Amino acid sequence: MTTVSAPAAAGAGPGRLYRVAGLDISLTGTGIATVGGTIRVPTKGRRNDSLAARRNRIKLIADVVVTEVGDVDLAAVEGPVSYSQPGGSTWDRAGLWWQVVDRLIGRDIPVAVIPPTCRAKYATGSGAARKAAVLEAAQRRYGAILDSDDEADALILRAMGLHFLGQPLTDVPAGHGVALVGCRWPDLGAGVA
Repeated sequence: MTTVSAPAAAGAGPGRLYRVAGLDISLTGTGIATVGGTIRVPTKGRRNDSLAARRNRIKLIADVVVTEVGDVDLAAVEGPVSYSQPGGSTWDRAGLWWQVVDRLIGRDIPVAVIPPTCRAKYATGSGAARKAAVLEAAQRRYGAILDSDDEADALILRAMGLHFLGQPLTDVPAGHGVALVGCRWPDLGAGVA
């Protein structure tokens, strides 16, 4: 198996392991992966919910996410899907994404934005892979027992963040690792050392 080397990033120093969270932000099932494992935050809403109900749902999800993330060196967040695709609650999804990202940045947590195609490519070798293939790949490569594709996505995002920082969870084929190039990584400077 050919492996890809990590992009240049600040060193962790001797014996220090990075704390990275992977976040698959969703209105129906947000996946969160941290050093403690993976969880899914399920919520339900209706198209005709009041603005107050929609706001409360978004706030609840964001509250849980930042609590579960805790204090980390990097949050690897799946980027928003293309809003040219109709369907779903576009404004609510965008509001939730920004609510989470704003809170992370407000806590001085660097945020990496990972396009969905890069997440799929890192997991499977194909940027067009469906969620079921990503789930299967995450279980196989990391030996994880995952209850949902939301958790699998979050685990892959966390693995990508660790790989970027030079501490990959495991070796990945070079064709998978090139997915790191298509992501928006924060400039960590001396902030993560």
